[in-house]
Amino acid sequence: MSPESQGQNEHYVRVLRRRFRTWRGNRPFWAGLFTMAGGVPIAYFPYANMHLGNMTLAMSTTAGAGSLIIGVLLITLGLTMWFHHIVRVFAGVAAILLALISIPVANIGGFLIGFLLALIGGALSISWAPGEAKPEGAEAEEAAPAELLPLGAAPEPEADGPPFAQDGQSAEGALHGAGIPEQPAQYDTTVEVDGGRHRAG
Repeated sequence: MSPESQGQNEHYVRVLRRRFRTWRGNRPFWAGLFTMAGGVPIAYFPYANMHLGNMTLAMSTTAGAGSLIIGVLLITLGLTMWFHHIVRVFAGVAAILLALISIPVANIGGFLIGFLLALIGGALSISWAPGEAKPEGAEAEEAAPAELLPLGAAPEPEADGPPFAQDGQSAEGALHGAGIPEQPAQYDTTVEVDGGRHRAG
């Protein structure tokens, strides 16, 4: 096999994996897989025979047809979760109910293996919710970095904010130019006498 054909095969496999990942993310994939896996032992064990040396142990019961029906229904519900995920809540509830019914009907729910798998699959189907796609504008805003000021720099004053003194102009002159009356200067009128501070009269 030539190197070119190997590269084409790798590219083809990569495309298939990407498509499968996209398909899997748009539906409750693991819920359907667990539900179908739970239906297999429930339907299989009543019709299976276990050989212990020269002895054959038959696990079939009088409710073998009921076990087969429950297993087939669980597999059908798993496929429904995959290909018709709009009814995922109904399928999840039905899978949980069938798993509970399989305990007295189908050999303790397929020796608890099928029961646990179907129960987990139904719970995952009920709790699954489709993801919400973000608008393109929101992603662009999140990607754009915020403007940062250098350390110790003050932000620029707004146009309608209070006036600031220009170079060579005192704060009183800036207030007077803006039409704000000057406030009289306040001086400390307390004096220290005999170790204490007293206000001068």
